[in-house]
Amino acid sequence: MASFVKSRRRHKMVAKKSVGDYVVLTLMVVIMVVVFVATLYPFLNSLAISLNYADDTILGGITIFPRKFTLDNYKNIFNNPTIWRAYGITFARTIIGTVGGLLITGSLSFALSRKNLVGRKLYTMLCLIPMYFSGGLIPSYFLIKTLGLTNNFLVYILPALMNVWNMILMRSYFQSVPEALEESARIDGANYFTIFFKIYWPVSTPIIATIALYFGVAQWNDWYTTYVYVTDENLRPMTSVLLTIINEASFAERMAAQGVDASVIGQASAGRAVNVRSITMATMITSIVPIVAIYPFLQRYFIKGIMIGSIKG
Repeated sequence: MASFVKSRRRHKMVAKKSVGDYVVLTLMVVIMVVVFVATLYPFLNSLAISLNYADDTILGGITIFPRKFTLDNYKNIFNNPTIWRAYGITFARTIIGTVGGLLITGSLSFALSRKNLVGRKLYTMLCLIPMYFSGGLIPSYFLIKTLGLTNNFLVYILPALMNVWNMILMRSYFQSVPEALEESARIDGANYFTIFFKIYWPVSTPIIATIALYFGVAQWNDWYTTYVYVTDENLRPMTSVLLTIINEASFAERMAAQGVDASVIGQASAGRAVNVRSITMATMITSIVPIVAIYPFLQRYFIKGIMIGSIKG
């Protein structure tokens, strides 16, 4: 009888625990679904608006499906004669800037991760000071101008080759690599270049992929450098050109809304055929698709690289 009572009590405890776990699991699923919908809906809504006919977009009420499907918004973007050259500039600066940033920032990170580096703390401090205190816009502009980088493609590359935050993450990751690997290589006569490229680089894929994503996104989305340092139309990247397209569509729409004659404002009458909100969403989708397409290939390394690179001091 006593064993039966104990068994019943144990069964009730297990049942209570199972119910509690079920409630927690259900709550977690609900929260994740809400977060997923809240994250995905703005993207789907923007895509629907970009694919919707302008006159219908003005009426509002579009959710995740276009009511009147059209590609006019995207045709308006890609018919711009400068868009393809802008894409070339953007891809070139993203690829060169990412590879160069990885090499320069990675080399500095590897050097500062060596315990036998003379003056390591001083070098680290000299890197950290500009991270918190910058010279400001005017000194930076005169520096770039004095170096001859204004209206120069290298203005996109050289100032961005070293990022202090990325350096700290890479240095912390390199410090987590077992020292036995380096010691074995040193015994075999390897120098630091060999150790860096043939030992540390291959075993640091998570942090390299993470930093590559940081550099790539920064280069792809950057418009400020062009705004301040570049006036040559042939050096304008995609973000700058698309911003111009949005401004032109907005101007045309305002002129058309005020009833100004089309012959006076040129293509202002097209402002009604291409709604500014639709063209804005189309430009946004055009800008983010390449990065969204690349991210899944780097996602498996991203979290691991950030965690390992940030928890070790």
